[in-house]
Amino acid sequence: MKRFVALFILCFSCAFSFAQTVRGLPDFSELAEKQGPAVVNISTTQVVRGSSQVMPFPFDENDPAFEFFKRFIPRNPGGVIPREFENKSLGSGFIISADGYILTNAHVVDSADEVTVRLTDKREFKARTIGADKRTDVALLKIEAGGLPVVKLADTSQLKVGEWVVAIGSPFGFDNSVTAGIVSAKGRSLPQENYVPFIQTDVAINPGNSGGPLFNMRGEVVGINSQIYSRSGGYMGVSFAIPIDVAMEIQQQLRSTGKVSRGRLGVVIQEVNKELADSLGLSKPMGVVVNAVEKGGPAEKAGLEAGDVILKFDGKAIVNSADLPRLVGATRPGTRSLVQVWRKGGTREIAVVVGEIPEEKQVASRPPRGAKPPEQVANRLGLVLSELTVEQKRELKMNSGLLIEDVRGSGARADLRPGDVVIAVISKGATTELRSVEQFNKLLAQFDKGSSVTLLVRRGEMQTFVTIKGLNGN
Repeated sequence: MKRFVALFILCFSCAFSFAQTVRGLPDFSELAEKQGPAVVNISTTQVVRGSSQVMPFPFDENDPAFEFFKRFIPRNPGGVIPREFENKSLGSGFIISADGYILTNAHVVDSADEVTVRLTDKREFKARTIGADKRTDVALLKIEAGGLPVVKLADTSQLKVGEWVVAIGSPFGFDNSVTAGIVSAKGRSLPQENYVPFIQTDVAINPGNSGGPLFNMRGEVVGINSQIYSRSGGYMGVSFAIPIDVAMEIQQQLRSTGKVSRGRLGVVIQEVNKELADSLGLSKPMGVVVNAVEKGGPAEKAGLEAGDVILKFDGKAIVNSADLPRLVGATRPGTRSLVQVWRKGGTREIAVVVGEIPEEKQVASRPPRGAKPPEQVANRLGLVLSELTVEQKRELKMNSGLLIEDVRGSGARADLRPGDVVIAVISKGATTELRSVEQFNKLLAQFDKGSSVTLLVRRGEMQTFVTIKGLNGN
């Protein structure tokens, strides 16, 4: 009987605990009801002109994206693109002012000839694009209306990893769909995205959610849903949002000038790993190392040099390579900023007048030309080298350096390539410029077997630091 009573008490306790847990789960209904009217559906039309050609439908019927793209991509039974057709796409947005200003993603309205905004009360408006910034993927729209419902904005510095967040948008065209999850991480860096410290969530985001708001449980917008990581084209558990404070800074510039101005230093940088930190004489990996300094740029004028490690910008620590572009980019051009650098075993403060990022342009890179010399023996790093000819120096605008003719052994493991130019060797904070193959080989002979060595290497128009672990025999 006592065992039965104990078992009953245990079961009752478990049930009570489960009931408490269930009651503790968040209820999103009030948030959705109050904030939903400020979320809009955005549809765009782009007139595509060109010669007739055969276009196979890009998705198989078994592909998860088939149903979505079947609705919004013209599918001609004959498989022929007409000379002129309309390409339609969908997205989301949210109202930030009662007089009709709306935030969304730049990629939602990119190249659109016509943008239509539909509210939850079914009213439709033709929208004007005030401006769009591709670097942060933020766009500002304007519709001619008044007395509109407006979202509340959050202080993103108070956002915590693990807290609940809610997305409202139009996935696959289904207006005002509500999905929820938690903040998975903050300050995420994504490839080719240098200016946004993304909020990572596990909220279900799909095509059509782009540009829609991400809310905290107080009904405040913390971000703009922008990207997903997916192998299928649909949601797979990892979503990214642009922090609302970043977006509001961008929209303010777009509203006042129609464009975004960003600061620049004119340097090429690289993450500092443990091996590179050891070579540069740092006690631990920190900051970013300067690979190259643009001639005539703000950094060169201030006295920054290749090989400097930037530890702080305007008093803010540089933890990883994504931090510096964000901090500099957010600085108004013409501002005098202090940069703390590590150089030759010590720190120093350098004042830099921040420049402005010019319009995006493509920089062509090409390997240096030159006839390959007769077969040579590789050095301790597995590199076959030759000294630059007068013509190569003139073409590359370099006074010294050694051209890599062939790569073997440990050099190949370091991803060095024929055509790279080795400029200098860095060890224990000391940098030695290379002027001859003989000088380089004598320098290498001073290292113990199994040591690591860091090289400053030029590849095309770029410079990078490469660390080779474990030298061959003495």
